Amino acid sequence: MFNRMKVRMSEAVPPLAESGLKNRFDRMEWAGAFGDLGTLIPFVVAYISVLKMHPFGVLFAFGAAMLVCGLVYKTPFPVQPMKAIGAAAAMQAAASVTPETVYSAALVTGVIWLVLGMTGWAARVARLVPATVVAGIVFGLGFGFMLHGLQMMREDWPVALIGVLGTLLLMRNRSIPAMFVLLAFGLAVGAWRRPDLLHGIAHRGAQLQLPSFALTNMDWHQLMLGALLLAVPQIPLTLGNAVIATKEENNRLFPHRQLSESRIALSTGIMNLFSATVGGVPMCHGAGGMAGHIAFGARTGGAVVILGGLLLVLAFFFSGSVEMLFGLLPIAVLGVILFLTGAQLALGKSEFPAQRGERLVVLLTAVLCVWNVGAGFVAGMVLHHMHRRGWLGA
Repeated sequence: MFNRMKVRMSEAVPPLAESGLKNRFDRMEWAGAFGDLGTLIPFVVAYISVLKMHPFGVLFAFGAAMLVCGLVYKTPFPVQPMKAIGAAAAMQAAASVTPETVYSAALVTGVIWLVLGMTGWAARVARLVPATVVAGIVFGLGFGFMLHGLQMMREDWPVALIGVLGTLLLMRNRSIPAMFVLLAFGLAVGAWRRPDLLHGIAHRGAQLQLPSFALTNMDWHQLMLGALLLAVPQIPLTLGNAVIATKEENNRLFPHRQLSESRIALSTGIMNLFSATVGGVPMCHGAGGMAGHIAFGARTGGAVVILGGLLLVLAFFFSGSVEMLFGLLPIAVLGVILFLTGAQLALGKSEFPAQRGERLVVLLTAVLCVWNVGAGFVAGMVLHHMHRRGWLGA
């Protein structure tokens, strides 16, 4: 099954060396724009519904960051929620985490990565990470996305099965983008099952929202809590997934638009400082997000500009309805998107090293990264040095 899927996906992704010279906005870029919804929507809904964050700030920060990244990088360079922070914030919402704590986490995260990028330390640290650990991170992320997607698909197997089969059949079709059909199918199922949501969206209509400064109510307690509970534990995950793995994927797929770790770190720092001030959440770039955009047709930054523009429209005019709008998409459909994104990421990075010890480093790093990228990154570094000392075999 995985071999057939790999063939389909490799055929759907032509050589990308000539892509990304300038942004396009054709139907494939529109389809690829929605390739990262499997991670974006669940976290946005959790922040809004569990932590009671105002939808405007969350959507405005994501939309503006995507718009700028698409225009500057001109590749499907993703903007995603920081997963460890999002999960920890949702789990601790009832106890200690408030929206101000999340703003603090974004502020501290922004400062950390801005400093690492400006001083060059991000690149220095990244150069210490061997290729085997990078490969393990990418493999682990891909298979982790696939497993998470399967868990979401279990919520509604009939819908998931129709979504997977229909998407795979259309993966090579350049006239009918698979993502459009999948989203249309999901929205139709949601409208049939939840007509009350459609009525609620229509009743609310468009209501103009404007940005405001979000840090006026922050105190030192929230700043320290956001730093120690949320921002600091995210650092290894961000270094592994959002800096090293994303640089690897971007430079492999778009060799004419090479990026450095320092530039990605600077980008991460700037967008998080902006997010904190407007009421957004901690954000990063992610190799899985790039794989998701590419898997469904994106080849330039136009896809990211499109998604960012749509999120800005939602922020300015439909913030009050966004939770209901996202609620129309069945969890199983989001699972299909996440599963195929993971397959694109894992199967696109399928070269194993020749040496037994190096293969062991890749596999064990990947296994741990399925559970926790930060732990997998640390363990991979330990395993690499064990291999260099001959403890893992030749």
